[in-house]
Amino acid sequence: MTLFKNKKWTITLLIAAVLVVMGAANVFAAPKQKNIILATTTSTQDSGLLDKLIPIFEKNTGYFVKTIAVGSGQAMAMGKKGEADVMLVHSPDAEKKLVEEGYGINRRLVMHNDYIIVGPAADSAKIKGVKSSTDAMKLIANANALFVSRGDNSGTHSQEKKLWKAAGIEPGGQKWYQETGLGMGQTLNVVSEKKGYTLADRGTYLAMKKSLGLDILVEGDAALLNIYHVIEVNSAKWPKANAGGARAFADFMVSKKTQDIIKTFGVDKFGSPLFFPDAGKKVEDLGK
Repeated sequence: MTLFKNKKWTITLLIAAVLVVMGAANVFAAPKQKNIILATTTSTQDSGLLDKLIPIFEKNTGYFVKTIAVGSGQAMAMGKKGEADVMLVHSPDAEKKLVEEGYGINRRLVMHNDYIIVGPAADSAKIKGVKSSTDAMKLIANANALFVSRGDNSGTHSQEKKLWKAAGIEPGGQKWYQETGLGMGQTLNVVSEKKGYTLADRGTYLAMKKSLGLDILVEGDAALLNIYHVIEVNSAKWPKANAGGARAFADFMVSKKTQDIIKTFGVDKFGSPLFFPDAGKKVEDLGK
């Protein structure tokens, strides 16, 4: 009788052990749909931030990220068409519209840096040290100094257009105004070669500074704040979207571990971070 009970308990324990192992396997099992398409801006790619973060995400989750770095406008157009699973972008007005239209969900604040106006040390438009970015744009226009725009419907391009509008200037068609249709890194190379001016995000500029003949001439204006959000594509509109992968990536971007990495990214090379982590904060409190 005792032997039977022992055998019974042994079998029970074995079954329990198998169930525990099976449960653990389910918890840590690789995701069914492993690939995630991330539509993001050239600044997150050119600055090197994604090169740091994505391998960590992939190792921790089992997902594989295909990054498509374009302007924010193009990134959101991809999301709107169901050609991406998640977006990391920096064009707040367009982002809000995307969510309102039901194409994006769970828009969450990730980080910020700022825009700067850069140009040659000679500074023919005499904008160095000007406090107002709007006034700087007026000086560039009045001097007929070459201004090179991305012209790609990116977050940076949208911000540039706001500055021209605030300055009361329509630069389109002017001889001194040129558009590249390229990302931030490539545009900075063109500006450097042509010794012109442009609006750039600080992160990309600092990451490329050594190869550029450009100085920061205008900075610190509240109008130059550059804010990034992560947005999941709405799987209710696009059932084939990898909703689980999108949520995992978005959660990763606002997690404490990732925010701590963002906080120090670039400090060793440039003496200051390229981005400032903002998860859980309110937009109106940024830059204070």
